[in-house]
Amino acid sequence: MTLITDRPARATGPSALVSRLVGLFERIPLSLASTLARLAIAGVFWQSGQTKVSGFALNDTAIYLFENEYRLPLLDPWLAAHLAAIAEHLFPVLLVIGLASRFSALALLGMTLVIQIFVYPDAWPTHGTWAACLLLIIIAGPGPLSLDRLIAGRFRRAA
Repeated sequence: MTLITDRPARATGPSALVSRLVGLFERIPLSLASTLARLAIAGVFWQSGQTKVSGFALNDTAIYLFENEYRLPLLDPWLAAHLAAIAEHLFPVLLVIGLASRFSALALLGMTLVIQIFVYPDAWPTHGTWAACLLLIIIAGPGPLSLDRLIAGRFRRAA
């Protein structure tokens, strides 16, 4: 307590600074992190999808990579290339607008795991970052700036 007020005196020193910083960080809404994760990871997969197409058609390079470099088990390279191109365009768009966000993040997480396990196992730092963003979206949801939130709000009011 101070002599003039009934409030306790503010702590000083390094521990007080750390405590105040932690308090500030705890005020950052999880929905902000989720929204940023949604937009950031969508960009990564969209850019990857763009390397696979020329106009509206799958390019020869994409099929070549699936045949000779990626060599996914159980999937025909032609089919895998087409599925990857579709997924890398569809799910990022859904993430940006915030529609079916958790499902889209789950699909891209599955794709990330396939890439990590079968294609580039040494790229775990990159894939770990992608997985962290995608898991945040799956766990916390898409955030307030999303169609998912808008639709959920309408269903709650109707019930």
